[in-house]
Amino acid sequence: MGYTCRLLRSGGFKLDAGCMFGLIPRTVWTRWLEPDEQNRMALQQNTLLLEGEGRRVLIEPGVGDKFGPKERGIYALEERSVHDALAEADCDPASIDAVIVTHLHFDHAGGLTRLHPENHDRTVLSFPNAEIIVQSREWEDAIANKSTMHKTYLSNHLTDAVAEHARLVDGAQEVLPGLRVVDCPGHTWGQQ
Repeated sequence: MGYTCRLLRSGGFKLDAGCMFGLIPRTVWTRWLEPDEQNRMALQQNTLLLEGEGRRVLIEPGVGDKFGPKERGIYALEERSVHDALAEADCDPASIDAVIVTHLHFDHAGGLTRLHPENHDRTVLSFPNAEIIVQSREWEDAIANKSTMHKTYLSNHLTDAVAEHARLVDGAQEVLPGLRVVDCPGHTWGQQ
């Protein structure tokens, strides 16, 4: 049977272009794009919604909606998140059965949690009925904040509730019928 796949746009944001291109000199990467006055490049949060095999699977929930005005300004975050994209797709977050994240940096996994509707000092799971599938190496590094980049793993999206829903996997394997993850260290050691 397989899965149908829909691309959801979960909002634009900007990151430091020099950081994004790493060792590639500015004189080279500026041939491809013009950074803004703060040397940031525009990026898009792309989320995949897979439906089939009797389940709904989300890949990459993005930044989410927990950042305050200061952080929203730093990253030029669009007033949009995975929740808006799911609403447009007529998909209730509670109907998501599994969330697969490539890695746990805030721009890929911040959307796992959101602010509690009545108490903004607390967070709640964005997808309360979903298991969260991540490589065990990535989970361990994120919890220990082992990153070569500053402030990429943020504790308010790696909560105890996320831990309770996490399914840690080791290496390449079929994680759901017809869906396989492959470990591919590079950007992080536990990336899949």
